[in-house]
Amino acid sequence: MFDLERWQEIFETISKNKLRTFLTGLSVASGIFILVILLGIGQGMQNGISNEFERDASNMLFVWTNVTSKEYKGLNPGRQITLKNDDYNHTVNKYEDQLEYKSSVFRIWSGLVNYKKESGNYRVEGVWPDFQFLENASMTQGRFLNYKDNDNVEKVVVLGNKVKNDLFKNGEDVIGEYVQISNINFKVIGVFSDPGGEREESRVFIPISTAQKVFNGGNNIRNLAFTLPQRENFEQALAESEQFSEELVTYLQEKHSVAPDDTRAITVNNSLENMKRFYDLNKMIKIFFWGVGICTIIAGIVGVSNIMLIIVKERTKEIGIRKALGAQPLSIIGMILHESIFVTTISGFIGLITSLALLEFVGPLIETEYIANPSVNFNVALTTVFILVLAGAIAGFFPAWRAARIKPIIALRDE
Repeated sequence: MFDLERWQEIFETISKNKLRTFLTGLSVASGIFILVILLGIGQGMQNGISNEFERDASNMLFVWTNVTSKEYKGLNPGRQITLKNDDYNHTVNKYEDQLEYKSSVFRIWSGLVNYKKESGNYRVEGVWPDFQFLENASMTQGRFLNYKDNDNVEKVVVLGNKVKNDLFKNGEDVIGEYVQISNINFKVIGVFSDPGGEREESRVFIPISTAQKVFNGGNNIRNLAFTLPQRENFEQALAESEQFSEELVTYLQEKHSVAPDDTRAITVNNSLENMKRFYDLNKMIKIFFWGVGICTIIAGIVGVSNIMLIIVKERTKEIGIRKALGAQPLSIIGMILHESIFVTTISGFIGLITSLALLEFVGPLIETEYIANPSVNFNVALTTVFILVLAGAIAGFFPAWRAARIKPIIALRDE
């Protein structure tokens, strides 16, 4: 039953010690506030990392080459390693049943693309049809490249949204129009958007067979890109991708006479490995945030315990009178616990509401590369407050127990 007189006594007691109580409550509220904000930032970092990996397929392996850094089989370091069509064909044939999407890439940097009076330098890439899924590209108009385009060495092109907006300023229908790439006509068959934004949409895709023939690439390729089938178990997917990566690097090193310990000549970027590193780092950051927040809350709880000790000291004579009049120890303990729980509850909810309001209104405005929409699970935040209230009760119990053990004769003599 709600005891109005008891709560009036609590308010009167708190008002007498309002400065100490205010500072203690501020410490508790700031602890909850800091913890919730830090948890929100941690979730925002996880969202930002997820957005970064959404730019490409989440389980993609991307291969590129550089110059050798070590002497091997009588060959001097500094040799430029160039991948060939045979490297791609061998890998596809050998791992056909294990691959989900695959493509080789022939890349031309700063390719001049013209349409009527408009022109610009963009990245031109010769690719296979699967590259659409490797890049998470979505078609906004027309279609992507298909295998028939590659087989027939068709002069067709798929434009990124930014390229289309730069060249076609009058809003005309781009499908079926012709653009010039290095003064060679290509028919536009599609327009794509990319989660990576304008940087990724500043590209044009043409069939790799056409790119090699038109731009004198021979059978050279710049990159290899693969994805393995999705797995429900992340650790299994990671193990399979690492094994595939090791076998692929070993084959390419043998094929191109590269020393086994030369990590510079041939590199495989495994997105699952990168994802694991980022998520492990984010997990450690979250643990650190929890530690900071909990330490701040503990400081507030210690403050609550201290102020309860002071209140007990100041009310020693009152406690003695109550006990002399027949008050039971449990009623004395309850009196002190009420005040402790009151302070932690009010302070905790003030900190919770303030922090959630800040995340709600300011969070969506934060737009950085690695932090996106910081937020916190409300149930987690609410549970934290209830744990805080429990901790406040525990913090108040020891002063309350001390008060309950005071003998009336000693309490009445207290000055």
